[in-house]
Amino acid sequence: MLQVCLNGSRSPREHFHLPVRPEELAKAAADAVAAGATDIHLHPKAPDGTDSLDPHLVAATLRAVRAAAPGIPVGVTTTAWTAPDAATRVQAIRSWTVLPDHASVNWHEPGADDVAAALLERGIGVEAGIHSGTDADQQFHRSPHRTRVLRILAEVTDLTARGAATTAEALLDRLHPAPAPILLHGEAAGAWPVLAVAARRGLATRIGLEDTLTLPDGQIAADNAELVTAAVAALSGGAR
Repeated sequence: MLQVCLNGSRSPREHFHLPVRPEELAKAAADAVAAGATDIHLHPKAPDGTDSLDPHLVAATLRAVRAAAPGIPVGVTTTAWTAPDAATRVQAIRSWTVLPDHASVNWHEPGADDVAAALLERGIGVEAGIHSGTDADQQFHRSPHRTRVLRILAEVTDLTARGAATTAEALLDRLHPAPAPILLHGEAAGAWPVLAVAARRGLATRIGLEDTLTLPDGQIAADNAELVTAAVAALSGGAR
C-alpha cells in the first residue's frame, strides 16, 4: 500500500502547491491516485491554513476528496496541535457528520487511548502513530486498543539521510511482534531512505508534501503527484 500524505501541518508558505482548501485537496488527491497512491491521509484546514477538526471543515474536505478520488480510503489527523486538550478532540470526533475511513492517533500524546476509543466507537479505523525517539511503542503495547487498530503508523523522526534507515530498523525491532500491519515512513531527508527500508521489508509506506518537499535527487517536487510517481518507481525497484 502506498499512502499519499497531502499536506500535514505545513503552511502554503512552505510549498507553492501545498493543498489547503477542500477543492485543492480534491485535485491533489485525484492527481496522486492517478500517479499510483492507494490511500489518502490529509489534514483538514481552516481558511488561515491551521489544522482543524471542525465538523463543517472535515465534512467539506471529505466530500470533495471522495468525489475526486472515489473508492479510495481517506484518513485525517487527530494530532494534539489541532486541539491540545484530548477531551476537546474527543468532542470534535463525536460531532463529525461525515466520517473518514481512518484517522491517525499519536500514541506519545496524552489522551491517545481516549481519542482512539472515540474513533472506534464511530467505526473509524485507527492508525496508531508510533514515533521513533518516544515511548509511544511502550504506551501502545499497554493500550487496551492495541489489537483493534487498523494499522501501525511507524514514523521515523530522524531527519537525516544517513541515520534514518538505521533508526527505522530499530523502531521496527521495538514494535515486534506487531499486533497490526505496519506502515513505515520517514520525514525530510530521511523520507526516501525509510521508504527504501519499507520496500525491502515489504511494508506499506507513504509519501507526500507532509513528509518531504524533495524528490530522491534533492530537487523540489512540483506537487504530491510527482512525489508519488517517484515513490512508485522506487518501490518497484526495491521489489525486484
